Amino acid sequence: MLKKTRFLSGVSLFLVLIMALTILGSVPSPGTANPKKTDFHTGRVPKYVFMFIGDGLSYAQVSSAEMYLGNKAALGAVIPQRLNFTQFPVHGAAMTHDSTSFVPDSASTATSMSSGYKTLSGVINMDVTKTIEYTPITEDLKALGYKIGIVTSVPIDHATPAAYYAKVAHRGMTTEIARQLAQSGFDYFGGGGFQAATGPALAEAGGYTVVNTTEDILALHKNSGKVVAISPDLDGKALNYELDRDKEGGELSLADFVRKGIEVLDNPNGFFMMVESGKIDWAGHANDAAANIADTIAFADAIEEALNVYRKHPKDTLIIVTGDHECGGMTIGYAGTGYATFFEKIEKVTMSYVEFSKIVNNYKKTVTAETASLTELFPQIEQAYGLTPENLSAYEMGLLEDALERTMVPASERPYTVQERLLYAGYEPLTVKLSHIVNNKAGLHFSSYSHTGQPVPVYAIGAGAELFDGFYDNTDIYFKTAEITKLSRIKKAVGM
Repeated sequence: MLKKTRFLSGVSLFLVLIMALTILGSVPSPGTANPKKTDFHTGRVPKYVFMFIGDGLSYAQVSSAEMYLGNKAALGAVIPQRLNFTQFPVHGAAMTHDSTSFVPDSASTATSMSSGYKTLSGVINMDVTKTIEYTPITEDLKALGYKIGIVTSVPIDHATPAAYYAKVAHRGMTTEIARQLAQSGFDYFGGGGFQAATGPALAEAGGYTVVNTTEDILALHKNSGKVVAISPDLDGKALNYELDRDKEGGELSLADFVRKGIEVLDNPNGFFMMVESGKIDWAGHANDAAANIADTIAFADAIEEALNVYRKHPKDTLIIVTGDHECGGMTIGYAGTGYATFFEKIEKVTMSYVEFSKIVNNYKKTVTAETASLTELFPQIEQAYGLTPENLSAYEMGLLEDALERTMVPASERPYTVQERLLYAGYEPLTVKLSHIVNNKAGLHFSSYSHTGQPVPVYAIGAGAELFDGFYDNTDIYFKTAEITKLSRIKKAVGM
């Protein structure tokens, strides 16, 4: 030990740090997918780091949004309209499996990206034994001067945002997650509300200002202190789907919360902001292609706010865009349309499955199972989906009749059989069947109501973006970000 100490004292601090970083990258750690890290960033350390996560987003979700926009701009032309992030100079891809499954959940995949470790589905920043805690990169960056922001379109104590500030044995521990949010000391939380009923009170007790009116949210600024900004217009505890957002009435979007976060986090030392578009995933679960596409486009709108920062500070900004996993098994191509797609069918959809389910549930209050009539619902069906008896085949009409019959059976009385799971997966039967018909007419299809094991794209622009080129594991997203910022790995190397 004495010789080792004398040797280290004779080299520069720079070499010490490089050696330590190399050792850290070569010593196997439990749950680390690829312990031999060879990527090094010798350029400028970014001041402004944005991590955008499209929950449930993979190639089909991105491509369908681009094809939809291209078709809308020039009907019949096979020219996708590129989203801003697919035009980034660096494009990689990441595997998403967790420690025990090729089909992961958001808790484990977000843990991989936030802390660099594989773990079980449902577990946030803890190992597979649920006894060892992992440190998310946000904690290291906060300790070294960055301000930290967490933005999401779903509840702020949901799995993906929680992975950037909490450590719990299960994602369902929402009260504990909210408690850890309140103790995090992070600077800005924005978007959805709390699943935990005590969340706002815990945040206030932790020194946060909790605001939940549009006026108060828009009034926030860099001297507002620690804030939790909750949209006043919520679908449960989440932002409304973009299809349902009251744009004329000024309802706040995901982009609005990102823009405000940039203002709140502004400071000489820079900031790290994680932004999740969580309802891409929820639309995938429900097989609602129209809502999925609209929220993917809204995701790009939120990314545009970060690009505005990049344009002002190109040498000091890093933007990473990826998904945590794919959801729904979405495909572009359907047997019933051959090689053809008709994205104009999606344009006719005016509301998400959530809003149409409300219409169906209200209708059910006025009729019995014997008197329920598809004919009576067609004015609302046409308004919501652009479907009429004249543009539906006898086969499709039969599917809707069967779905309506199932709809009229109280949910508590429906046996959750394999057939029920495959046909409706617990969603409102008539609504989900209408989504399926529109999807298929457009040339789209879903193979699952849940997650899949597909890889996800990774896009990057700015300082150190070149490290995100290639095909790698999702844990590498953490290591690459840590290498580019230097801060978290240096902290470990010198024992800070």
